[in-house]
Amino acid sequence: MPEPVKLAKVIADLHKTSVSPTGKFGFHLPTYDGWQQQEVGQWDDSWTSCFSRLLKGLWELDAKMNGHWTELDTAMEDTLAKVIPRLIGILERDGRSIKPCLIHGDLWESNIGTDSSNGNIYIFDAAAYYAHNEMEIGIWGVNHHKMVKNEVYRQQYALQFKKSEPAEEWDDRLKLYGVKTKLMYSAGVPNGGDVRQQALDDLQDLIAKYGGKHVDPTRP
Repeated sequence: MPEPVKLAKVIADLHKTSVSPTGKFGFHLPTYDGWQQQEVGQWDDSWTSCFSRLLKGLWELDAKMNGHWTELDTAMEDTLAKVIPRLIGILERDGRSIKPCLIHGDLWESNIGTDSSNGNIYIFDAAAYYAHNEMEIGIWGVNHHKMVKNEVYRQQYALQFKKSEPAEEWDDRLKLYGVKTKLMYSAGVPNGGDVRQQALDDLQDLIAKYGGKHVDPTRP
């Protein structure tokens, strides 16, 4: 497993120093996470819009591979209509803004290497695009990855890159971002396996907390 402090610095430095060529979120072409195309192949002024399109595309892919599931369909509809505008949209309202950061996009332990001669950290096999920096570490809360077992990875990253405001919603944002990884995994296994249920559970938790009145993220 990678050394947490060194990994946090490598990733935070990437996020801090990267500059979107358009000042927008997304990418100039679609990118792939394994065999699965990510709906990030266009530029978007709004991270809320960019993330919604990405998550919607993965929901549709999962349904194509495993069939529609009424409970998941309902949860995704509520998430797109209510949770994302509230939980993510608030990052871009009321004087707040977030920088489009270049993220690796599939940063789990098998895509991270350590040079045995000097301890330097290297990352590879990216599924890159410009995103909210916290999107990068949502994957670290997904149960089938070993890094979820050690909270120190997220803690060290937060020391290197300040949590976006509202900071008290950080864990919930990471839970939502982790659903992206869970839907991708679900689409790749018969009937979605246990991870499909985990994605639904996470969405229902977030709907219970943020699924009240819809807030339009485009309002002044």
